[in-house]
Amino acid sequence: MFEEIKAECRLAEDMPQGRVASSDSQSLRPASFVELRNILPSHIDVVSPLVDQLMRFVSRFRVADDNNVEIELALREALVNAIVHGNQQDPCKRVYVNCRCTTDGEVSITVEDEGHGFENDAVPDPTSPENLLRTHGRGIYLIRTLMDDVDFEQGSSVVHMRKKANAGSDTARKPQ
Repeated sequence: MFEEIKAECRLAEDMPQGRVASSDSQSLRPASFVELRNILPSHIDVVSPLVDQLMRFVSRFRVADDNNVEIELALREALVNAIVHGNQQDPCKRVYVNCRCTTDGEVSITVEDEGHGFENDAVPDPTSPENLLRTHGRGIYLIRTLMDDVDFEQGSSVVHMRKKANAGSDTARKPQ
C-alpha cells in the first residue's frame, strides 16, 4: 500500500552536546538526549502507528502524567496538518519528524512537510463565536495550547514544539 516509515535514532554521544539549566543551580550542565528521526509518506494511515511509536519513545524519558497526552494530541495534530494541508496528501511528498528527549524529560518535536506553507497568524481563532461551528481550524490552536513552546518556520511548513521536563523524570526514567 505504501512504503515503510524510515527511522533513525541518535544518541547524545553521537553529536555535540547541548546545555540546559540545572534544576539545582543557575549553572549550565551538559544535556544528555536521544533523538529519533522519521521520514514518512503522506498517507493519513501512518499517523497513528507513528504516534504510538513516538509516545513509547517519549515514555522512556518522562514520568507518565497528563502532559504526555498533551504531547500525543499535539503531535497527532501536527502530523495530520502536514499530510493533509501541507502536502495535500500527495504520495510523492514526505513528512519529516524529529523527536528529541532529554534524560530529564524535556521533549522537542519538529514536523516538516514539503508543502508551500501558510500564514499561521492568518488562521482564524476557533474559539471566536463565528468559528465555533467550523469543521476545521482547531489543530494549530490545540498545538499552541497543549505545548509549552511552538514556533513555525519556512513559511509554516516546519513546526517546532517543546514540552518542558516534568517533575521526577530524571530520577524515575533512564534510557535503556
